[in-house]
Amino acid sequence: MTRIRQIIAVDGRKCWTVFHPSTRNSYVTSSVAELLKTHPTPRPIRTALGGAMKESNCVALLEGEIQDHRVSTHAFVVEEIGEDEDGIPIEILFGALAMQQWGIRPKPWEDRLDFSHYPKELVEF
Repeated sequence: MTRIRQIIAVDGRKCWTVFHPSTRNSYVTSSVAELLKTHPTPRPIRTALGGAMKESNCVALLEGEIQDHRVSTHAFVVEEIGEDEDGIPIEILFGALAMQQWGIRPKPWEDRLDFSHYPKELVEF
């Protein structure tokens, strides 16, 4: 599996994060969502995470910093995501869409994230 584990700073708080390119969307726990702007969804959204069904009633605007790189993306809010291989509770699951959006590439053979494609400036047109 090509996932990387590290910290994202969210409003000054260090949050344990798994970068998982096989997961399409991003997720945050409700404790992290308290630091973010959230918006209720029109109806509950159900998804399978970590071998269990999770339900989300709101989305959050995840704004944080990864290795001095600012990111901003949408994330579903769930009570808990699960634990990593070492039993550490995952606070943020950073999915493939967000990694693509910010040019983040996992390099599991080096146990690091590659930011060489991180946009230096945003050009939309």
